[in-house]
Amino acid sequence: MPIQQISTAALDIHGPKIVFTIPGINWKITETVVVGWIIIVLIFALCIFLTRNLKRSPETKRQVIAEYLVSSVNNLVRQNMGAKYMKYAPYIAMLISYAALGSLISLLGLRSMTADVNTTLTWGVMTFVLITYEKFRSNGFLGYFKSYTQPVPVITPINIISEVATPVSMAFRLFGNIAGGMVITGIIYMALAAASSALHLSFAIGPFSINVLQVGIPAVLSVYFDLFAGCIQAYIFATLTMVNVAQD
Repeated sequence: MPIQQISTAALDIHGPKIVFTIPGINWKITETVVVGWIIIVLIFALCIFLTRNLKRSPETKRQVIAEYLVSSVNNLVRQNMGAKYMKYAPYIAMLISYAALGSLISLLGLRSMTADVNTTLTWGVMTFVLITYEKFRSNGFLGYFKSYTQPVPVITPINIISEVATPVSMAFRLFGNIAGGMVITGIIYMALAAASSALHLSFAIGPFSINVLQVGIPAVLSVYFDLFAGCIQAYIFATLTMVNVAQD
């Protein structure tokens, strides 16, 4: 089939599929929820593995790796937020690991959790709550609302929009990069299938169909969009969270 004859219906983009519905309460459980729980189990298992039988002085590679990860997160928080915000180190560690694994899970054939805007918006709302909490704590109730009138009262609506836009822009930056990469990879994958068919490079082995041009090329794209971009976007999201929360 020529590339130009690819059906536009095949390019329709859908959100996460509904995996199952909880009977009685009719709650629909999507791929995002299932993948999220898989990641929680993976992180929990990794933490148990790395922190088992800890010693005062490291005697195993596992403890060396665990201490290195903890030190790296602590240094990252100290550099971006300052020593008085070290209480947020566990949250930042969770955010980085959850966002990174949420993107990298696609390498296992599962749908990226961060390709669901509901996930990234939830993290954005959490960041907004932390920003608001720190401003209340530092400036008090009246000081918080007075900050919206600075430097002149007439720009109060702009300050309010700017405050709300911060978590929204963070959420859509992460979602857009991961979902965009997923869409581009999917389109190229279909184009390679069409090109293989047009060049007679498609072979059928029993019930399976093999397209020669799909071998190798999509894997290279996955390394960039899933591995590189996923890790970078997770780091950027965590950094923006630290910077915005510390600006009280």
